[in-house]
Amino acid sequence: MKLMTKELEKRFAEVGKQEPGLNEETNPIVICKFFNPTGAGTWFATEYDPVDKIFFGFVSIHGKNSGCDEWGEFSLEELESYHGMFGLGIERDLHFTEEKFKEIYK
Repeated sequence: MKLMTKELEKRFAEVGKQEPGLNEETNPIVICKFFNPTGAGTWFATEYDPVDKIFFGFVSIHGKNSGCDEWGEFSLEELESYHGMFGLGIERDLHFTEEKFKEIYK
């Protein structure tokens, strides 16, 4: 599966930079969502830098013995290179429609 498309790249450019949802006043638009189909990990992308191929957004990773929810950067290369159980990689949620972060992650 292709994680980044020309259409998504165009939409990220249209939306531009957003402040992270670190306080009550900000509530960025999540443009796309990535997930690990065989384990922990969901990435909600709010920004994308096409030159460096770096996303900014909210990452939620909850495994058996740990959990982490935080705003930060993650790379397209990192997502594309991951192979989990059964050789499955990270996928883009094809049914996801963009939404304000606080409406998705309550």
